[in-house]
Amino acid sequence: MPTGCIPTLFEFAPVESRKVVANFDAGAITSDAGGLLLGATDKVLDLTRRLAACFKDHRDPALIEHRVETLLTQRITAIALGYENLNDHDQLRHDPIMAVLTGKLTASRSDCAPVAGKSTLNRLELSQAQPTRYAKIAADTAAIEDLFVDLFLDAHATAPEQIILDLDATDDPLHGEQEGWFFHGYYDCYCYLPLYIFCGRHLLVAKLCPANIDGCAGAREEMIRIVARIRARWPQTRIILRADSGFCRDNLMTWAEANDVDYLFGLARNKRLVAAIGAELQQACLEAAASGKPARRFKS
Repeated sequence: MPTGCIPTLFEFAPVESRKVVANFDAGAITSDAGGLLLGATDKVLDLTRRLAACFKDHRDPALIEHRVETLLTQRITAIALGYENLNDHDQLRHDPIMAVLTGKLTASRSDCAPVAGKSTLNRLELSQAQPTRYAKIAADTAAIEDLFVDLFLDAHATAPEQIILDLDATDDPLHGEQEGWFFHGYYDCYCYLPLYIFCGRHLLVAKLCPANIDGCAGAREEMIRIVARIRARWPQTRIILRADSGFCRDNLMTWAEANDVDYLFGLARNKRLVAAIGAELQQACLEAAASGKPARRFKS
């Protein structure tokens, strides 16, 4: 028999004499409360506010519902929480955690959610140096790149005596025919090959590159920019570059030597190298065979 009763309270089997119940009267809730920690970190770093300053908003101020800083906070936090797809924001725009993190609990218009949906965020991601009719938020890419270095510099109260910059290129696998996709023989997949530069835990460069070029491509240009910015603040700091054999390229090493930058690069095995260290290799092989452990020899 049909009934108009809609249960709002469910009881389950008790556990150790304690009642286990479920109800649906909590109102708007979120499963991503951990995002509050991200928000607290952002306030300390002042990251999204400084990042928002790298954009120029050409929209009519009287018609703006979601500020650039709001859009960036929403997008960055969502990615950090595992929501990479813009379509996720059709639901996230109503999530109270997003409203709290952006500091915007209600919208000024009745037909809007507190934070943006996928279409507004898509226009942000289509930002170019010059605004267009549909993408009126222009990104200053040079300022964004410099911001990563400035955040690193600002994290130090005093200039260190020495820093080591680690360069690396690694695969970013693709799962569809994205623009610029190529097959990479070493990684055995279709991927991008982004260039990363770190100093300890600080990210200085994340440059998206296709996989059909040398992994070292663009590294010299990035080092010219980064080193100049670091030395403007820390003129006496010793700078060392560190990377595997994929960055053992003459143009990068020649630039480093000419600009008082030290480097430690791997060197891929080749016939001339093996011939030059033949005696050391033989000694290491004999020691490893006798001890059963890896052995090392050094030669200048």
